[in-house]
Amino acid sequence: MAVNPSTLSAPRFCRYLTRRSPLELTSSRPVSFSGARSYRIISVRAQNSGSDGVGPKSSTNMVETEAPTASSTASAIDFLTLCHRLKTTKRKGWVNHGIEGPESIADHMYRMALMALIAGDLPGVNRERCIKIAIIHDIAEAIVGDITPSDGVPKEEKSRREQAALNEMCNVLGGGMRAEEIQELWAEYENNASLEANLVKDFDKVEMILQALEYEMEHGKVLDEFFLSTAGKFQTEIGKSWAAEINSRRKSY
Repeated sequence: MAVNPSTLSAPRFCRYLTRRSPLELTSSRPVSFSGARSYRIISVRAQNSGSDGVGPKSSTNMVETEAPTASSTASAIDFLTLCHRLKTTKRKGWVNHGIEGPESIADHMYRMALMALIAGDLPGVNRERCIKIAIIHDIAEAIVGDITPSDGVPKEEKSRREQAALNEMCNVLGGGMRAEEIQELWAEYENNASLEANLVKDFDKVEMILQALEYEMEHGKVLDEFFLSTAGKFQTEIGKSWAAEINSRRKSY
């Protein structure tokens, strides 16, 4: 049963519930039909009378839903507009080495997400979560930019700046479940706190050395530092295997 609150005044709708149907509404917030504020109906239960006409026979729980509001829609677009910077901000390591038309932060994260998608199954590893972490892990760089070791920023300070930027981005999004999930995924990666984070950390390095090899081949550069900085730092068998394949191709190039 679907009821559009915007078409019913509060008194009329309440009379309908009381006199026409034994529906019970429960909510974690007050319910309003004025349109001035947005509320969520947590559950709606419909009870049918027993065969003797007395007492409940069955109940049906409807799936929790929440209609988008003008404010939540605006927040989503504001957040996505802020994330546009990830598409236009170039990865500083390549800029510092004079690579013409280098990849953006979003380019890097996208290929990492593809790695998570195509990697073989690993016991105890949630593939979907890996994809989400890959998409989220550098998102704070939309505000702070790509901070590299050559910038001389201590690791603790880099993390502090990125956490503050992430908080700001989640405020732009308007908070709520999705913002909390973004915070959780970012912290999981930052702290290397799960098997999924271990794997995505490896993908971060694999993507970088694969890109370095591609730039060496395209631009005739020697980008040893990217290979040296990642050597021996892979945590997973997939990471080690893929890195070995890239290094093998580099030697034969």
